[in-house]
Amino acid sequence: MKVNIAEKLALFAEHWKPKVVAELNGQQVKLVKFQGEFVWHHHKAEDELFLVVHGRFRMDFRDSSVWLSQGEMIVVPRGTEHRPVAEDEVAILLFEPASTVNTGNVRGNLTSDAEWI
Repeated sequence: MKVNIAEKLALFAEHWKPKVVAELNGQQVKLVKFQGEFVWHHHKAEDELFLVVHGRFRMDFRDSSVWLSQGEMIVVPRGTEHRPVAEDEVAILLFEPASTVNTGNVRGNLTSDAEWI
């Protein structure tokens, strides 16, 4: 199945609400837009891959921060507390197990089930 990432990103505007665009071997490929600060959280059993499609953001860890720009990616290992932060809107491709909840061990108003688009 062919997926046009730009077309999929044009289908939504809300921040912090991942959208599933593909699934393989128990993993999901998701697109998400965000701006501002997310919540500090970790994922007990899942690693997460963040690939910057457009814009730039900072991944905060308790002891450091990493800036990522378009075309760059980072893998956050399971159990690692982290918080994405974007000064301006950023578009991200996520690759993670289908069981991954966006806010990990924290539940709140930013917790959402990823829907297919």
